[in-house]
Order: sequence, then C-alpha cells, then structure tokens
Amino acid sequence: MMEKQPFSLQKSMIEPNEEHNQRIAAIDVGTNSFHAIIASVNEKGSLRILSREKEMVRLGESATDIKRLSDHAMERGLKAMNRFSIMAKKADAPVRAIGTSALREAENKDEFIALVEEESHIHIEVISGIEEARLIYVGVSHALPVITQKALVIDIGGGSTESAIGQFGKLLHVHSAKLGALRLTQRFFPDGIVTAERVEACRIFINGELSSCIHTIQMTGFESVIGCSGTIHAITAMIYAEKQRKLPESLNGISIQTDDIHRIINKLINTSSTSDRLLLPGIESKRADIIVAGSLILEHYLNALSIQKLLISAYALREGIVFDTIDKQRDIHEFHHLTKLRYDTVYSLCELYKVHLPHAEHVKKLALQIFDDTIHKHNLGDEERELLEAASLLHDVGYHISPEQHHHHSQYIISHCIMPGFTNDESEMIAMIARYHRKSHPKKKHLIFSTYTPERQRSISILAGILRIAEGLDRRQQQLIESLHCDVHDDVMTITLYNKLDTLIDIEIWGAERRISLLEECLGLAISFMTKSIS
Repeated sequence: MMEKQPFSLQKSMIEPNEEHNQRIAAIDVGTNSFHAIIASVNEKGSLRILSREKEMVRLGESATDIKRLSDHAMERGLKAMNRFSIMAKKADAPVRAIGTSALREAENKDEFIALVEEESHIHIEVISGIEEARLIYVGVSHALPVITQKALVIDIGGGSTESAIGQFGKLLHVHSAKLGALRLTQRFFPDGIVTAERVEACRIFINGELSSCIHTIQMTGFESVIGCSGTIHAITAMIYAEKQRKLPESLNGISIQTDDIHRIINKLINTSSTSDRLLLPGIESKRADIIVAGSLILEHYLNALSIQKLLISAYALREGIVFDTIDKQRDIHEFHHLTKLRYDTVYSLCELYKVHLPHAEHVKKLALQIFDDTIHKHNLGDEERELLEAASLLHDVGYHISPEQHHHHSQYIISHCIMPGFTNDESEMIAMIARYHRKSHPKKKHLIFSTYTPERQRSISILAGILRIAEGLDRRQQQLIESLHCDVHDDVMTITLYNKLDTLIDIEIWGAERRISLLEECLGLAISFMTKSIS
C-alpha cells in the first residue's frame, strides 16, 4: 500500500534545468476509458507530458443506462487506478482525478470512490457536465492557436458529449448531453449488430437530445471547429488508413474534411457486425463495438451545423485538468483569494439570488481573519480557505426562498446549481458549510453529513464554526466591526474586535457569543471577546 499523499502542488525537480516546472498526475476517470498523464507546466505555460497511460475500463458498461456500476466494472476500474497510483508515486507527482458521466449518474458511485480511495489513496472528484466541457476547452485552447477565434470544441465520450464555444479564454457556450459512444451502443446496438432501422432510430434520438444545443450554437456562431478524444481520433486514424497515409505520431493540428468523415461513417454503418468492422483499415480494435454510435453523434453535428472541416486537438480533459489545477494553485498562493472563475461564479449567484452584498462581504472578511489567525490550530489549507470564502458569500442565498430555515434553503440552492470552476465535491462542501452557519451543529446522524470522511467532517465543522462567529459579528448587518484579531494562549482564544470610537457593538458581541460553541468544540478552546476602539 502506498502512503497517502494530500493533494497539494509543490515545485519539484524534473530535470536539472527545469527546477521551476510544476508536475502533476492528471487522471480522467471516463465512462469508457481511464486516461492518466504525468505532465509539467513551466513558468511560460508550456505543457510537457512525461508519461501517458490508458485503460479501456468500460466503467459505464451497464444494462441500466449507467444507473449502477457493475462489480466487474468497478474491479476493472480499481485495477486501473492502482496502476495509475503507482505511476504517480514513481514520478513523485501529486494526483488530481476527475470523474465524469458514469460517476455523475451511478447510484453506487460512492462505493467505487471509497474503494479507490482506500486502496490507491486517490480521491476522485466528480464534476458536472458543464465543468467537464469547460475543462476540455481549457485543454484544447492550450493545444491549438485558436484563442483569438470563436472556436467550437466537440468532445464525444463514452457516456456524454460536451461542446463549448470560447474566444480569448471566455466561454460563450457550454453544453453537456447524455450522449456517448458506450451509452448509445448499449441502447441501440447492444449485440453489436448494426441495421438501417437501428441507425435511423439512433439518429432520431440524437437529434432530439441535441436540438436545443444546436440552436444555441447557431445563435452564438463560430469560426473554427475542433474535435478531440477517442471517437474523433479513431475516425481520423481510419481516414489516414483508407488513404494509405502514415498516421502522424501526434494528431494535434491535423485538419480533416467532412467528406472524408462521412465516407468513413458510411463504411461503419454498412458493416453489420463488430467482427466485420474489425476488418476495416485503421480501426481501433477495442473501439470497434462502440464506434458506430460515436460516429453518429459526430455526423449530427457536422450535418446540423454545416461543418466543412474539423481541426484535431491532441489535448482534452486530462490536459485541461493540469492547466486548471496549476492555474488555480498559482492564483490562490499569489492572490490568496478565490480564483477569477470561481469569483465570477460566486458573485453571479449572489446577484441571481439577491444576496445583501455588504453583509456577505463583511462576513467573508471577518471569517477569513479568524481562519488566518487560527491556522496553527486547525491546520487547514488554501483549498479550505477558498471554500470558506465562497460559503461566506453564499450563506444567505436561501433567503431567496424564505427567511425561515434559510440555511437549509441555502444548502439546497448551492448543491443544485451549476458552479463553473468548482467540482461537485467542492460545491457540496460549500453547501454544507452554509447549511451549518446557524441552528443545529453538524451531527453524524445527519444523512448527508454522515457520508463524508472524518477528515471532511472535521473541515466542514471548523469552517461552519468560523462562519457562525463571523455571521454573529454582523448581526445587525451594519458592518460596525472594522476588523478582528485572534490570540490563542493554551486553551483560551481571545478575539479582539476593533470598532470605531463611540460605536456600540453589544448586539454583535451578543450574536457572536451565542455561536461560539461549535468552534470551541472543534478546536478544544474557550473563546471570549474583547473590544478596542479605533479613531
């Protein structure tokens, strides 16, 4: 068993002349296959892939449309993750693993995630389809010189298909559909047999699922189209084989014509069985049973949007994970607050749900001061600080539904809304911190709280305890306390409150004193307050 390493990015030596590079192991836990890369990004933002591995796991292989992961699929997935864990440890690289469609939907995903964490010590973060599309765009925008163009990116996976339009790094459109090569194969070609009737039924289904997305893309417009990942790479390889041309070592930057794609798709749908398709030049043997479904998804985009050519990107989700993670860590460490994308996400929600910003921002300020002054007691890091910052700003979004039980409403809103830049785990953690900013303390008998690991339960409790006090210190929402400072001696913490001369803050102190018990329990401290007036 390898030793568990907490997720943190540290600068590490790759080669003697590359001491400023950061190294990371990025794992794409996909529905059809798992991909892992060990990569470094230098200070100029250039990616260097040190090693790359792929396992065709078929995690989403199920007769119930990915409602449950089968025991065999989980066993295959666990073996792949153990292998990737060893690979990362040998490279001395911290790991970030992202789960996509299969783990978004499976009822027993927590069982698989816990099993992987127990055996490989890798925690899988499950992300929304929208966040997946964003990360794919991040990867592609670093692979090709399209940052100034209005570029449409299409990624056909095993369980879902993502599309995004971006320009100058800003997303203008982002969409995720429950359409994937493996998912549609199980629905329309479960025995591998392709007939005209099945193809037509599949086309009708795809059209129905993508109609609104296609309309949005048409309204947004685009200048170039980029394809990435398995299905599109496999079709590209078949085009080269058909023309008896040697496939380049890297597909990045290759341009393929729509006519060539249609010719390959026609060959695929006219081969009735998997064994027949295996005879086609250039076909990837492990993809022969699912490539028809994947190619029909691509066909629909090409026809509906009148696409004439496709530019191929070698980068996709896993490369996007590397860039996003390193950018996020760099921003946190340099600016010590929410990264820009997360900032925009949180403030958009504040605007949408009519949050009283002066109060929310003041609570955030006080909460972060408490966090920073007590870091030697709670030992939480920058990631948890970001979660506290977001929860402080969003803790009152539940007022949009009702002032009564608004902490429960806040939890519901945060956990169910789309939050670009945050993983599902992070948004759920923020929701839980907001839920416990008042009333009941976190308890193991609480259904959702009980599903977290002891480490996460501790983090939620501490951050909620801090937020409770900060909220109490602005009880009248008049921002009367200018700042604060925490002094810890032995088992006593004194919070000094700085207020303007002749300003009474007795109600604020009363509000905070009623809320100290959770943090006292978490940190084993007795908390008291004192005041200092400032001119």
